[in-house]
Amino acid sequence: MQMWEGRFSKKIDERTNDFNSSIRFDYKMYKQDIKGSIAHCQMLSKQGIIEKDDEKKIIEGLNQILEELETGELKINSNAEDIHMFVEEELTKKIGDVGKKLHTARSRNDQVALDIRMYVKDEIISIKENTKKLIKTLIKKAEENLSTIMPGYTHMQRAQPITFAHHLMAYVEMFMRDVERLDQTYKRTDVSPIGSCALAGTTYNLDREFEAKKLGFSKITNNSLDRSIR
Repeated sequence: MQMWEGRFSKKIDERTNDFNSSIRFDYKMYKQDIKGSIAHCQMLSKQGIIEKDDEKKIIEGLNQILEELETGELKINSNAEDIHMFVEEELTKKIGDVGKKLHTARSRNDQVALDIRMYVKDEIISIKENTKKLIKTLIKKAEENLSTIMPGYTHMQRAQPITFAHHLMAYVEMFMRDVERLDQTYKRTDVSPIGSCALAGTTYNLDREFEAKKLGFSKITNNSLDRSIR
């Protein structure tokens, strides 16, 4: 079921649905989407926007969906419009109309911006850890080859004799700069856009800082229109 399908009286051409669907890309962000939804639910409850009983039901349902996806019991529906709709539909199947309250004071624009930032942050941490392991390996190999001689090249021509250690340490310097770049990118990404809603916020009394902290963000965006990663 596509969110906008009800606007049409006839069945939509599958090519149109396929063009509008992003599930084949954003299914990778199911963990981030569910984690973001849990934090949003907690914030709604804290602010008195939804009841405590509803919070409990929604969070239990979301955790169940996550567990079933992790174990393979639940498969991503390739016909879903996006990961956000897939999770919401599965939640509603499990707990009924209470699941629809999760979307209160939130838009899919919010979810897209939030999920991407959370996914990028997780990937940066993973890439940085692997890069550091590579740096340590290169240093170890350099230490083992302090006296190993090899030709140094310039303009693709042999130039001066150097040690293999010197050659390896050049790459260590390069990868260390990459780690610095990852740190800078992480800092730019570590800003929560949640609460921007469709484009200009909401009349609900949200606690954006609370939700951002729950999701591990250091701060929130200052302008609802400026939520892209820069």
